[in-house]
Amino acid sequence: MRRIFSGIQPTGNLHLGNYLGAIRNWVRLQDEFECLFCVVDLHAITVWQDPAELRANTRRIAAAMIASGVDAEKHIVFVQSQVAAHAQLAWILNCVARLGWLNRMTQFKEKAGKHRENASVGLYAYPNLMAADILAYKATHVPVGEDQKQHLELTRDIAQKFNADFGVPLFPLPEPLILGPATRVMSLRDGKVKMSKSDASEYSRINMTDDADTIRRKIQKATSDPGLLPDTPEELEGRPEAANLLGIYAALADQTLQAACSQFAGECSRRLNEHWLTLQLPDSSRSPRKCAVWRATRGISMRFLPRARTARGLLPRLLCARSSTW
Repeated sequence: MRRIFSGIQPTGNLHLGNYLGAIRNWVRLQDEFECLFCVVDLHAITVWQDPAELRANTRRIAAAMIASGVDAEKHIVFVQSQVAAHAQLAWILNCVARLGWLNRMTQFKEKAGKHRENASVGLYAYPNLMAADILAYKATHVPVGEDQKQHLELTRDIAQKFNADFGVPLFPLPEPLILGPATRVMSLRDGKVKMSKSDASEYSRINMTDDADTIRRKIQKATSDPGLLPDTPEELEGRPEAANLLGIYAALADQTLQAACSQFAGECSRRLNEHWLTLQLPDSSRSPRKCAVWRATRGISMRFLPRARTARGLLPRLLCARSSTW
C-alpha cells in the first residue's frame, strides 16, 4: 500500500507558496495514493501563538485545504493534536534519535538565529515530532519542499535505527516526493528569501484569500530586475527575482521552466506579470464539506503504536495497581 502523510502549520493565511509547494500537489496525488493530510498545530506551538488565533487559524487552514481540492470524503483531513499517538510516539522517538543528528538540522539554526539559548526545546526537537507524524501511519511517501528534505532524511534515520535496535521491521523508510518547477516559492519582495506568512510586508506574498484587485497590485509591485528575460533556465543564475517570477508562472501555467523561458525570452518582467493575471488561483472562501475523521486517524495510528511500545519495552496500556494482568 502506498500511503502519503503531509501536514501544514496553522500559522496564518495560506499563501501562493503553500499552494504551489504543497496543496496543489496533494490534490494531484489523491488518485495515486491513500492520503492523510494534517493541520499540524503541535508544530505551530514550538514558537509563541495566540491561543484564540491558533484555534481560528486551525479551522481556516482546514477549510482552505478542502476548498483547494483536497477530498475529505475520499481521504483523511485532521488536526494533529486530536490524535494522541503523535505525541506518544514522538517521546519514544526522542529516545531513539541522537543529539548529533538534531544538531545538523539547519532549520533550527535559521529559526532560532542568534537567540538560540532562548528557543524552546520543542523548536529544537520538532523534527522528531515530524518523524512521529509520518511513522505513526507507516507512510511510504511524503511530499516535501527542498527545505524539508533534511527532516525526512532524519525520519528515515530514526526509523532505520528503531528497526535495527529492537529487531523489528516495524517502520518503512518513507520516500520524498518533490514535484513541480516551483517547489520553493520565494518572496515577491526579495527573491533570495522564502515566501512566508510571517513576513512583515503583505506585498511579499499572495494570500489565497486575496481578491483579484489585491493580487493585481501585489504582482505589479513584485521586485524583478531591469534585464530582459532569458532563453534558458541556466541564464537565470544570479537573477533570483526573475527566476522566482518565471518559476511561479511556469507552475501556475502547468508548464516547464524551459517552456516559460521560451515564451517570454527577450521580454521585460512587466510583460510576464501581465500574463500572471490570466491565471487562476483556487477560491479558498468556499465552505468545506463536513467530515468526521478522528476515529479514522486514531484507528490507523493505534494499530502501530502498541507495536512500537512493545518493541521499546513499555507495558500495555490500561494497566493499574489492581489490574489482574500484572
